[in-house]
Amino acid sequence: MSLSALTIQAAETVESHGEPAVSPYFIGAIALGILLFLLLALITFGGGREHS
Repeated sequence: MSLSALTIQAAETVESHGEPAVSPYFIGAIALGILLFLLLALITFGGGREHS
């Protein structure tokens, strides 16, 4: 199959499915929570150190 035929087939497959199994907002909230936790850990860990 050519690349264009594969692209068309993939687009048709995506269009035939309904809603995603997991909400994108849920995934985004989890990613934001992880990043904020890591930022807090970085600030907490580096807070007591002197700059050289």
